[in-house]
Order: sequence, then C-alpha cells, then structure tokens
Amino acid sequence: MAYYGAPAPPDRNFLWNIFQKIDTDRSGAISGDELGRALSNGTWTPFNPETVRLMIGMFDRDHSGTINFDEFMSLWKYITDWQNTFRGYDRDNSGSIDKRELQAALTNFGYRLSDQFYNLLLRKFDRQGRGTIAFDDFIQCCVVMQTLTASFQHHDTNRSGWININYESFLMLVFSLRM
Repeated sequence: MAYYGAPAPPDRNFLWNIFQKIDTDRSGAISGDELGRALSNGTWTPFNPETVRLMIGMFDRDHSGTINFDEFMSLWKYITDWQNTFRGYDRDNSGSIDKRELQAALTNFGYRLSDQFYNLLLRKFDRQGRGTIAFDDFIQCCVVMQTLTASFQHHDTNRSGWININYESFLMLVFSLRM
C-alpha cells in the first residue's frame, strides 16, 4: 500500500516501451553500450562507462553480460532510487554534488571520515574537474564505498574497525590507486 504522496511504481507496459527503445539492436537484452547511450547524468556528457559496467554487473543475474527485461525492471528501480537520493542531497539544485553535500550524504549513510578523505573522493569522482560530482559519478562513488565497506567488514571479524591497517587508511590506499 502506497502512502500519500508516494509515486506509484511504473507499470510493466511503460517499462517495456522504455526497454524496447534502449534495446536498439532488438536482441531482447540491453548491452552496456546501449545502456550507456540511454542514460543521462544531466551534464550533456556521456554516462560514466565504469558506472554502467558496475550496474550491468549488479543486475545481470543470469551472467549473460547484458540486461534482460526482468533485470531491467530492477535496474530501473535502482536508478530511480539513486536519482531521488541524489536530488535530496543536491541542496542547491545545481545538478551536481559538492564536497559539503557529499559529506552530508555519506554521513547519513553511516560513514565517519576525515575532511582529507572527502577531498580525495572529490578528486577521484569529479570527472569534469569542476569540484563537484555528477549523478553517474555519485552512483559510482557510493557503490564503490559500499563494496569496499563490505569487503573491509568481511575481514574485520571482531568489528573493531581494524584489520592490519585502519579502515580509512585502507580506503585511502584503495582510492589512491587507479581503478
């Protein structure tokens, strides 16, 4: 049951029409290239190919390298949720996330990190060199943070915040590497 003001989920026919428009080669599945051409980050630049690759990997449940219609329906919800999250933290409605907005988002997600680390994140995910992070790069940043956190927690069996190095040093090391 939807509460007042909640958008109704898109209907299957609506999503099928979108799926068919994205599936330009009519293969019955969406490739990374097709998805990348269909997505918009709001900056008139192509969607980050690495973010597209991450999303294909997350939703390609049958490991075909493409997204079928059922996988697409899940991907649509995921992207819509990220759009809502992004808009919620883009306090100045600039269409991008600045350092302050990124700190607010990640703090609300449960991260407690230094100012120096936020500077590193901004440098890593600001593909345009404007001191802000576009929608697609924000998704990538958050997915990478989530993935690294899960990996760290897997090794931090006593939940002390330490493995052989502390969490932030681990993140600094990983984010400093070229990925």
